[in-house]
Amino acid sequence: MSKTDCKTNTDMTAAMEETMQRLQGRFQAMSQQLESKIDEMGTRIDGLETNVSELMTQAGMEEQAVSK
Repeated sequence: MSKTDCKTNTDMTAAMEETMQRLQGRFQAMSQQLESKIDEMGTRIDGLETNVSELMTQAGMEEQAVSK
């Protein structure tokens, strides 16, 4: 193998490693954002369930649902 081939292989390897590191960083950032959004949705759903339950209690519907 010539010096030029070795340099080309080294450069290509370095470029691929850099690309893979950038992709990994982006993937981690997207994963964290997705996890954050899922947690936020869970919290909002819990709040909605609480509000619906309170509204049913205020409307007197909870007693009917429990007695059935």
